[in-house]
Amino acid sequence: MNTQQAYNHWASQYDTNQNKTRDLEGKALRQIVSGIPFNTCLEIGCGTGKNTSWLIEQAKRVTAVDFSEEMLAKAKGKINSAKVEFRLADITQPWSFRTQLYDLVTFSLVLEHIENLDPVFKEASQSLNQGGYVYVGELHPFKQYSGTKARFDTEEGRQIVDCYNHNTSDFVRSAKKNGLILTELDEFFDDGERPEIPRILTLLLRKI
Repeated sequence: MNTQQAYNHWASQYDTNQNKTRDLEGKALRQIVSGIPFNTCLEIGCGTGKNTSWLIEQAKRVTAVDFSEEMLAKAKGKINSAKVEFRLADITQPWSFRTQLYDLVTFSLVLEHIENLDPVFKEASQSLNQGGYVYVGELHPFKQYSGTKARFDTEEGRQIVDCYNHNTSDFVRSAKKNGLILTELDEFFDDGERPEIPRILTLLLRKI
């Protein structure tokens, strides 16, 4: 199932399904992003607003972007704030949706659905103020190697979302090519159990 169709279908149950990846990435974002200063944020892959509600508490202005009309509808229904502007967009196309340069660009469980990282990191870099940051929170490549993919159950059966495997080095190399340097790399584990395979990989990048 392609990404847009899948998330439109998933939207009605996304907030209520048990989803360890969704929940742990939300915790990871708060931990990583709370350590950096930012007044403006471009949130890529806002979904139903799981991170948007926190980001608008930290920033003066948030542009929240998603590819799914139904996920955006859920977010708009939950969040009523003059600080946020929701935009429907395909991030593999030129980013005409940005309204300014930002201090922070966030990607939450998005890049696994993008085959070619270079154009996306180029657009992210061009969306940043000098010295601004990019946060990436993704399903860990180790989890992908073991066969884990974004998926959800429906009456018609289990739906698997289109995904692409990216190594950690793929993220770092593509970011560097587009003027973004790695400042922090972290891994997050289910219940903090480090002997297990990490579930979430986070990268914090800075525009040089």
